[in-house]
Amino acid sequence: MNFSRLLAAPLATAALLAAPAAPAMENGHAGHDHATAAGSLGEHGEARIVKGAQVVELTITKSGFEPSSVTVKRGTPVKLVVTRKTERTCVTEIVIKSLGVNRPLPLDKPVTVELTPKKPGEYRYACAMDMVAGVLKVE
Repeated sequence: MNFSRLLAAPLATAALLAAPAAPAMENGHAGHDHATAAGSLGEHGEARIVKGAQVVELTITKSGFEPSSVTVKRGTPVKLVVTRKTERTCVTEIVIKSLGVNRPLPLDKPVTVELTPKKPGEYRYACAMDMVAGVLKVE
């Protein structure tokens, strides 16, 4: 009789029970660690004014865009400073289709996207596959 096998089975079972759950498959897309709405930096961010422009810092983590929602004023220039902090994401670029934005996001390098929204409303920012997203709210 192989006693090491008998002793190992309860340990393996305990390890499985204590292990965190694997990320769920989202929208039929597996293989990436995606977020939905909220990130650990908070769900909603506010712009700060720097030299007449609204500056918003977005970070890409394994949870997605952080913050996932940002509010800015219309008619005032906006600088989105986007930094991808992980390779465990499909967010390797930022796309805002309705504003004609599509910019690559190299790892650990801030990318500034400059725009001046003219109309109030909600503008979706997302990865190229439109799976991981956030909202730019223009008032």
